[in-house]
Amino acid sequence: MATMTKQFNDSRRSHFLKSMQGLLKNTLFYLAIVALICIVVGPFLWMFISSISPQIELSATPPHWFPQNPTLERYQALFVGAAGGSTSMPAGVEKFLRGLTNSMLVSIFTTLICVSTGTLAAYAFARLRVPGKNKFMMSILSSQMLPVVVIIIPLYLLIQQLDMKDSLRGLVLLYTGFMLPTVIWIMHSYFQTLPHELEEAAMVDGCTRFQALLKVIIPLSGPGLVAVSAFTFLSSWNEFFMALIFTGANTKTITVTVTEFSSQFGVDYGLMATGGVIGSIPPLILAFLLQKYIVAGLTAGSVKG
Repeated sequence: MATMTKQFNDSRRSHFLKSMQGLLKNTLFYLAIVALICIVVGPFLWMFISSISPQIELSATPPHWFPQNPTLERYQALFVGAAGGSTSMPAGVEKFLRGLTNSMLVSIFTTLICVSTGTLAAYAFARLRVPGKNKFMMSILSSQMLPVVVIIIPLYLLIQQLDMKDSLRGLVLLYTGFMLPTVIWIMHSYFQTLPHELEEAAMVDGCTRFQALLKVIIPLSGPGLVAVSAFTFLSSWNEFFMALIFTGANTKTITVTVTEFSSQFGVDYGLMATGGVIGSIPPLILAFLLQKYIVAGLTAGSVKG
């Protein structure tokens, strides 16, 4: 009888310990999720709160977590003031829409060039017998380990000799050079997941290899193309360092423009936060609309490489 009681108590104790372990794991998991959300969403939320807070509340001590008198004057200043060229606005406001347009143009053209040329190059390395292609692919991967700041002086001299300094085409050229290797690497891995039999069947039916690429492989590579397009666009849109070095008064992008909101009284951090919110909207919309395809493209391209 004593033995049975001991076994029963041990069973209850073991079950209790397992329940507590499961509860602890779940608690830690949810705490980690909450912390991650705070880290990701927190800065953007604070930037939005700063953008609608009056200047006096931004300077208050202790700071106000939520504005007592929210205002949209800064948003009106950026769009109405910038469009009307008002001289009463802080320096940099009149250039905001131009910076927004420059970022859009640079990001779109960089994406088009990288995706079109990178897809063809990746297909060639994935399907054709190219001598030394494995070494070349490794060199592509290695090139991404080099920080931009290390080669900024040679790049500056090169762009200056090409007469592309302070121009959008020079910025597109630089962005393409840095992002094209990543596009090639991702699409190369994605093409390797597609069976060779698909192209062989198309060529048996009379298609050339290029026609098989356009009519068979490209339609099947939609998720991968969307993933690299979104990656290239977002990287171009968010880039700051090269845009700061290689652009002039009329070619600055949105990331550079928002740092120049200043007046005779100093930097207007509220206006800077407003520009940051507006500049974040296109990437957020793009990521939200294409998240399913981005995840599918990146995960499919990582299966085999």
